[in-house]
Amino acid sequence: MKLSTPEDARRARERVQALLAESLTEEAAVQVALLNNRGLQAAYNDLGISEADYVQASLPPNPAIVLNRTFGTGSFVEFGFQLVGNLLAFATLPAKTEIAKREFEEARYRAIATTLSLTINVRRAFIRALAAQQRLALLEQARETANASAQMMKQLGETGAANKLDQARVAAFYADLSVQVAQARLAVTTSREALTRILGLWGSDLDYRLPSRLPVLPAAVEALADVEVDAMRRRVDLIILRYEIVTLAKSANFVNATRYLSFLELGLGYRNEVETGSTGEQTSKNRYGIELGIVIPVFDTGQARLTAAQEIYMRAINRLVERSVNARSEARVAYSTYRATYDIARYYQSRIVPLRRQISSEVLLRYNGMLSDVFEVLIDERERINASIGSLDALRDYHLAVADLQAALTVGGTVPPSGVINTTPPPQTIPLGL
Repeated sequence: MKLSTPEDARRARERVQALLAESLTEEAAVQVALLNNRGLQAAYNDLGISEADYVQASLPPNPAIVLNRTFGTGSFVEFGFQLVGNLLAFATLPAKTEIAKREFEEARYRAIATTLSLTINVRRAFIRALAAQQRLALLEQARETANASAQMMKQLGETGAANKLDQARVAAFYADLSVQVAQARLAVTTSREALTRILGLWGSDLDYRLPSRLPVLPAAVEALADVEVDAMRRRVDLIILRYEIVTLAKSANFVNATRYLSFLELGLGYRNEVETGSTGEQTSKNRYGIELGIVIPVFDTGQARLTAAQEIYMRAINRLVERSVNARSEARVAYSTYRATYDIARYYQSRIVPLRRQISSEVLLRYNGMLSDVFEVLIDERERINASIGSLDALRDYHLAVADLQAALTVGGTVPPSGVINTTPPPQTIPLGL
């Protein structure tokens, strides 16, 4: 949504505040960014500038009026005016308008690409922030358990029921978890700030709340028949390059058509001559005329401009071919990653984590029956925590792979820079007189 008026800004602000009042979901975060991200609004401003350029290019050039007054020798006085217009500009107006229209369409797709890129980056930032928050909660819970164990072991050591080695092992386990908690807190801060920046929030809006857990893993993955075909058909960066190629082809044809004739100006003039005779009698003469100004292509034949236009056109062709090849590969990799991360996350949830819980229960039973020592319990607890973190990371990677697949099929990595050249012939100045 483009915010063009204060009323638009007010409504957008109200909507953002309503979304932030609740726990922020992934879709709500996307809506906040679309309403509140000023970089996106700047992209829409670029589109408005391109539209204005298109309108400007469709207008015919303004004619010029030249007034003059000449004092001759004796009693000779001359008044005159000229109406001057660039005939070449009028003749090439339809071609320049069509080129400007194609440039505007290209700019429109650039704005679409910027919007899609923003939504995908918001989803990535949201998933990372949520995963970091959930990891911190998991580690803090584990540290609380380790702290209770360390306190109990210390008390047992004071009574002689626990040796110093077991006390040191439990204390080291607690200290290691404390370091991981500190690292997790830093990750929460940095990931949340990254999300805050892309949402465009500051001040009182920084207190927004996130859900406590990542979205659950779906029951099955989405099967895509041919991701390469989808990428070729849907990717906006390829659409932009195709528009650019058509525009450059028209530009090259325009340069070729005007390479020899870069200036043609027509002047319609009127002149009044007044002369006073020796007897004081004044005689007046009116003169009308037409003059044509043209640049003779003696030194600059326009070949350099034509060569540059052709090279820029071929550069766009090569860029499109290269990006098409890359897009196919990116789509294949993104889909393979999507399927693999789903399988990994599913395996963690269905096999690894349940097995670790079962092992922990058995180890605890053996410890209570004095069949194992504290060291074995600590090893098992560390493995259980690592399995839980691995499961969380796998779920995070799956959701990030979903966003990456969406990017590979719709917008690609970056929006290609514009290669359209300025096809307007260089200005020439030829004095016209009657």
